[in-house]
Amino acid sequence: MAATGTGPLTGVRVVELAGIGPGPFAAMLLADLGADVVRVDRPGGAGLGVDPAHDLTNRNKRSVLIDLKAPGGPGLVLDLVERADILIEGYRPGVAERLGVGPEECLGRNPGLVYGRMTGWGQDGPLAQRAGHDIAYIAITGTLGMIGAADGAPVVPANLVGDYAGGSLYLVIGVLAALQHARRGGAGQVVDAAIVDGTAHLTTMIHAMLAAGGWQDRRGANLLDGGCPFYGTYETSDGQYMAVGALEERFYDEFVRVLGIDDEAPARKDLARWAELRTTIEERFRTRTREEWTAVFEGSDACVAPVLSLKEAPHHPHLAARATFTTHDGATQPAPAPRFSATPGSIRRPPALPGAHTADVARDWDLPALTAVPAPTPVQEA
Repeated sequence: MAATGTGPLTGVRVVELAGIGPGPFAAMLLADLGADVVRVDRPGGAGLGVDPAHDLTNRNKRSVLIDLKAPGGPGLVLDLVERADILIEGYRPGVAERLGVGPEECLGRNPGLVYGRMTGWGQDGPLAQRAGHDIAYIAITGTLGMIGAADGAPVVPANLVGDYAGGSLYLVIGVLAALQHARRGGAGQVVDAAIVDGTAHLTTMIHAMLAAGGWQDRRGANLLDGGCPFYGTYETSDGQYMAVGALEERFYDEFVRVLGIDDEAPARKDLARWAELRTTIEERFRTRTREEWTAVFEGSDACVAPVLSLKEAPHHPHLAARATFTTHDGATQPAPAPRFSATPGSIRRPPALPGAHTADVARDWDLPALTAVPAPTPVQEA
């Protein structure tokens, strides 16, 4: 069955050289939006031991199994590239070249190709050849150092800020911009998406505030990093938390009114009394449960919300009404985003099992040589 969809990228062909983390997530975003993404898996898997049937970042894709180190392997990838619009790879710098599928070979075969490269450190620089993960990339950009309490260690924001925000999203922006250029008659090109670059770029507003004297270069001391008593989280009587974001004065006024502290709360602009204000808010929130406070703030513009767990989030009334999460093939997962009025994205197929779509891709991409690739060994669950 062909990978057809209704998304705005329907008709765009993408080759993804299998990797882990931000590369697969970027390819998933393209697939969610309708692109025909063919993932080139390697024999033996990617190395993390994750059951491919549960790897949601491989939804909406199709998979072929090609050994790039075997004779004929690079040639098969180049055959796919010749028929593709975009390629995504996440190897260390120089690896794709050594395997025979680097930019020179691929663009030589398809001059209009957008060659997307996903790395942590980038294609050049002193650290380019070093191993790394999200936490190190966001550490050197100053981003990790600004997250957490003033009197504690930096707090790791999972791998969302580096891998996916600074990496995947910038790679997708880059390859789609380059595709637009190519389709206007320009040449194909290489997109170097480095997590350090994207993550640094995400802090542009913070750097502006720092330059203007409106941000202190230390965590837990600023308006948006938990230093402000009306922008942070507070524990409730049942050990859960409420999130408060009452920054503007009109929202703050409603917040202290609904919370019931408007008669005792110090003036919000008196920074010398922020500690006192925080204590007042803390003590008040500890008098009720999260559920009770959620009901109290229901319908208000106080900018207060309950802090939910991953399993609780899909059941929140607002997210449920918008179908922000969906269930496909028995797995609850975030629905495609953003939304389009005329060409909505969709979940068309479950995670691609390695090599499972070789015959289909060979037919749809007019590449019968793919069917000569040996069938994959059944993948064992982790």
